[in-house]
Amino acid sequence: MNLQRDVPLAPLTTLGIGGPARYFARAESPAEVEAIVAWAEEHGEPLLVLAGGSNVLIADEGFAGVVLHVDLRGVHPESQDAGAVVVNVAAGERWDDFVAMAAGKGWAGIECLSGIPGSAGATPIQNVGAYGQDVSETIVRVDVYDRVEHRRKSLTNEECGFAYRSSAFKHAGRDRYVVLSVSFRLVPGGTPAVRYPDLQRELGDGAGDLRRVRDAVIAVRRRKGMVLDQSDPDTRSDGSFFTNPVLSPADWAKFPVRDAPHFPAADSVKLSAAWLIEHAGFHKGFRHGNAGISSKHTLAIVNRGGATAREVIELVRMIQRGVRERFGIELQPEPNFIGFGPRPDR
Repeated sequence: MNLQRDVPLAPLTTLGIGGPARYFARAESPAEVEAIVAWAEEHGEPLLVLAGGSNVLIADEGFAGVVLHVDLRGVHPESQDAGAVVVNVAAGERWDDFVAMAAGKGWAGIECLSGIPGSAGATPIQNVGAYGQDVSETIVRVDVYDRVEHRRKSLTNEECGFAYRSSAFKHAGRDRYVVLSVSFRLVPGGTPAVRYPDLQRELGDGAGDLRRVRDAVIAVRRRKGMVLDQSDPDTRSDGSFFTNPVLSPADWAKFPVRDAPHFPAADSVKLSAAWLIEHAGFHKGFRHGNAGISSKHTLAIVNRGGATAREVIELVRMIQRGVRERFGIELQPEPNFIGFGPRPDR
């Protein structure tokens, strides 16, 4: 176990923000994961599990504990027949590399999740989704190290407790499980999923094959600043910073703007967080110091160069307060806040 001191964390995140880790260790095997977790417990140090760094906001002071950087690698088909292929993906694999591979092989089920930054191991934590697909639709198993039971084990899809942008691995589960790998069930030769109007418009005369759908998703995401580009500060973000609010039918009936964009969500109604933000007075390109809203997409909070975590938090609070006062809706952030006090967005 190679333990380092005072390693900067900003370069390991898509926002490019965050102070140093008191201790830092990279794990390239499940055994190294166990060793690092054990060291942190033995020395009474808090533990932060970090992989692709695409869904975190780390405090300017950094993290006063051990940062475990999960760098497990490998993609292995476990079984295949005419109806399905089950593929096990190590937690440290780049998510978009796996999506590209699946589309290239004609395996349907995750094509609309193209262009999303981060690691494969992070996808079940947030139940990553876009353009009508969620990873929970294809995950059959998540292999983890259980820090409470001190052993490796596998959780079924049902045991993962998936919900909209949530799972058993978030919140309290974040301090219990370290994701080691994820197994996905994909459909060879399956029909591409094209459910969202902007994606349908991009494709024009039909969905075509999975690679065409993947290219269309990336084109749409790029126009919205949701594809990382090191030369473009407008893309230096965590992606969508807020989740779309979900209202009960009774709450929707009381919502003050009847023509606001909304979508069915099981027995509820989902509102557009981007629309709420824009109509609360926060336009694309809005700035607060060196942080701001992307000029391409209202849901992306970006680091325009030299932004601090404090500036981001101040901007988040401004947006939440504006939406609350205008619409009575409490916006919920997607990223995990690391190194702050409880609920810094309040």
